[in-house]
Amino acid sequence: MLVEYDFAMAVRSSYDRLIDRARAGELVLIDGATGSECFRRGVPRHELGWSGGAALSHPEIVQSIHADYIGIGADMVVSNTFAAGANILRDVGTEDDFEALNRTAVELAISARDVAGANATVVGGGISNWSFSGNRPSLEQLEADTLRQATVMRDAGAEFLSLEMMVDLPQLQATLNATTAVGLPVWVGLSVAGELGHEPEELDDPIQLRDGDSLLDAVEMAAGYDAVDALCIMHTDVRLAEACLQAVRTQWNGPLGVYAHAFALVDGEPTHDGVITPDEYAAYVPSWMASGATMIGGCCGIGPDHLRKVAEIVRG
Repeated sequence: MLVEYDFAMAVRSSYDRLIDRARAGELVLIDGATGSECFRRGVPRHELGWSGGAALSHPEIVQSIHADYIGIGADMVVSNTFAAGANILRDVGTEDDFEALNRTAVELAISARDVAGANATVVGGGISNWSFSGNRPSLEQLEADTLRQATVMRDAGAEFLSLEMMVDLPQLQATLNATTAVGLPVWVGLSVAGELGHEPEELDDPIQLRDGDSLLDAVEMAAGYDAVDALCIMHTDVRLAEACLQAVRTQWNGPLGVYAHAFALVDGEPTHDGVITPDEYAAYVPSWMASGATMIGGCCGIGPDHLRKVAEIVRG
């Protein structure tokens, strides 16, 4: 008797296995940066669009980045779509590429996994509401745009949605309303302080998101959505992550992750490249684990060399 292979069920079971591990407190290796790694490998940077168009302009580079993280042993990789939201594409005049860009970005991550034969690696669709121009859409427009993006990603094969750089409550709510409506699990990445951060003892009490709202209010909001499986501290200065994790853990018992960044001004120019060594980054990992994080990776400036060092600890 010929039994038809249900690929969709197999893919979903990979996610189920991953989140079950995370809920059990097993250590999970998140991938590293894709956007800043694109620049390091030669993708041009757009002032208002970051690396948002790389999936169409430099697909081989994007896929190679995913492949490197998968080769290191990342349990999940997220599409290079932080800057592929409709509002950013409007700013750079490429909104017509919206569907193709978001679909292709997810497909590149899937292709990297398939080429590697890493069937257990889970692919997420990265969604942000950030604006490089400051021209943020209305909340109604943001929700509609995000619903479109989440639907494209789901249909392209994303197994969960990763919300990146959530910095305030109103936009977080609009983004959650949209992403939780498409039937996929959602991870929420919360960002604290600016690019350069500050010393940990200078954190506000209570800790605030980047745009001033309460971190714990954001935790409470996200926890109110059944589709939210995990919370993460992301795109946050490495020096601040420990205190943020400890705060989140007071109100969240589910899977908790961290993928921090390192940023500096060099001769007045902003950079993520070469700011922190792999050993220096990995040195933070034990304190993050002690603060309740069981999912560890990296954000801007944290590339494959950093993730190899993290993997030695997570896999050790």
